[in-house]
Amino acid sequence: MKNIFKSLFIILSVIAVSCNTDDVQDRPVIEGKDAPVLTAPEDANAYILLPENMAQQAERFVWTKANYNGEVAIDYTIEMDASGGDFSNPQILGSTSGTLQASISVETLNTACLALGATPYTAASFDVRVVSDANNFDRMASNIVTITVSPYTTETPKLWMPGSYQSDSGYGSNWTHATAAQLASEGFGNTNFEGYVYFGSTQVSPNDGFKFTDAGDWNNGIFGDDGTFSGALTSPGDNIGVTPGYYRVTANTTALTYNMTPTSWGIIGNATAGGWSTDTPMTYDSNTKKWSVVATLTTQASPDNGLKFRANGAWDINLGDSGADGQMEYGGDNIGTTAGTYLIELDLSNPRQYTYTLTAQ
Repeated sequence: MKNIFKSLFIILSVIAVSCNTDDVQDRPVIEGKDAPVLTAPEDANAYILLPENMAQQAERFVWTKANYNGEVAIDYTIEMDASGGDFSNPQILGSTSGTLQASISVETLNTACLALGATPYTAASFDVRVVSDANNFDRMASNIVTITVSPYTTETPKLWMPGSYQSDSGYGSNWTHATAAQLASEGFGNTNFEGYVYFGSTQVSPNDGFKFTDAGDWNNGIFGDDGTFSGALTSPGDNIGVTPGYYRVTANTTALTYNMTPTSWGIIGNATAGGWSTDTPMTYDSNTKKWSVVATLTTQASPDNGLKFRANGAWDINLGDSGADGQMEYGGDNIGTTAGTYLIELDLSNPRQYTYTLTAQ
């Protein structure tokens, strides 16, 4: 009986091995046969991207299924490179598992363009493709489609003001871009810059003073005085000398002009002790970079009543708050007040982003 069972076991084992071997031999070899084909977008499509549309779809990428000689899970990645690039360091627009299409947003496409060196608001050509991957088996790239994209930027252009004034004025070490005062443009593509800068000591040109640069280093545009010291810029020009004071600084790197207006700030309005006829002066602190005053105010309703900030006891430069949001605008609405004593602070250190606070004492 034992021999019978032993014989049956041997026979069944041989059958099992034979079946498993056949299964392996009949199983298809997983290897890349046919790469995916990118069918959308079409070659030469053009896109003008705008920040107000950043959440919208820029394009729906569509491609055919890759063939790996069998049913396997396939991942797809959408890659983008500068036109004529070798995709050695591409930007990834998106990826899917099995799905043969992907919606790519305006923001995603814009970010990729800028990372590949595109200039905002300037059309540039890019190559896009789809790459398939089957569980780490052969990666296969689709055909390349070339598209044209005009990206945008939400970054406001700046001018840096490195100089010998910095250590005496609360801006870190002299001639150091990282801590230098800055001016801001009205928007991308606009070369009219503005900001407020404190100079704590006299700086005599041409050995001392400051220059304007359009980047946080010395490797790009450099602008100094043309030697006449009449408000004209040239590149690289002479250092611009200064005398102590708190200045509204403007510069235009297209018109090649600059202007420096000394300012001293105060509050005025029917909420203040001086009414609309006499300013209450404020004091500047180079450590906090803020103007401040402690003042007793009355209750006044905006926009007809309240208070404003103004420079030099005149209305040429005055700031109000049209949105009642703590953000200031030139010639803005009067600031409404509630009766009490307040620490009033004006912060002009962030160019074109001027703010104030009223803190009850």
